[in-house]
Amino acid sequence: MIVDSHCHLDFPDFDGERDALIERAAEAGVKLMVTISTRVRQFDRILKIAETYDNVFCSVGTHPHQAGEERGIPASEIIELAKHPKVVAIGEAGLDYFYDKAPRDAQAEGLRVHIEAARETGLPLVIHSRDADEDMATILSEEMGKGTFPALLHCFSSGRDLALKAIDLGLYVSFSGILTFKRSEDIRAIAKELPADRLLVETDSPYLAPQPRRGKRNEPAYTAMTAQVLAETRGVSFDEISQQTTENFFRLFTKVPKHFAEASSS
Repeated sequence: MIVDSHCHLDFPDFDGERDALIERAAEAGVKLMVTISTRVRQFDRILKIAETYDNVFCSVGTHPHQAGEERGIPASEIIELAKHPKVVAIGEAGLDYFYDKAPRDAQAEGLRVHIEAARETGLPLVIHSRDADEDMATILSEEMGKGTFPALLHCFSSGRDLALKAIDLGLYVSFSGILTFKRSEDIRAIAKELPADRLLVETDSPYLAPQPRRGKRNEPAYTAMTAQVLAETRGVSFDEISQQTTENFFRLFTKVPKHFAEASSS
């Protein structure tokens, strides 16, 4: 079994075909997925999708692109929403200096609020980090000093130093279709170096479809393609990487019901 640890099933790209999309994922061996929140104020539509499908779970949080428009949402509100049994993660939150769609101070403020929610709930924080390695490392180090919290760097496309800092702080690292791109030699080198027990896979769909579907709409079924490249990169079998990343997922996403983990090992 493979887990798509990060997708966006609420996006309009998937309107009218979510049933078929989830069926295609199952056929590809992707039998569990987490649909990720980008706006707390639109959480209801995320939750509705998660409640519709037994094998779909969700997060609650504000993407750094929306950090300005959702500034001021307290950790207490995120914590309260996270009590729902289908909510298994906090975020995604973080820093994006590539697009800079929100003021950087609002992004940092939002990240720290989400860290507080992750620390309080024990749910993993899904971290978005792009072109912000130094500031991200600083914030994570500072916040871990205040009290540990579970977290992962999703859709990893940062530098080696941030990856190693994340591992040192106890985080996990998730790889998307970017890993499969021809010019992603540096990302593959990092993926090869990191500890096996800290790796996850994802799509970030509908974005970042892996080779050979690059440029087309991505979907959870394609997690298997990224897993295949990760296996080749690390010199192990596809079955081994599938088992390892799935075990890692359940170790981090502890709120996902145990029967899914048991089914994955049967």
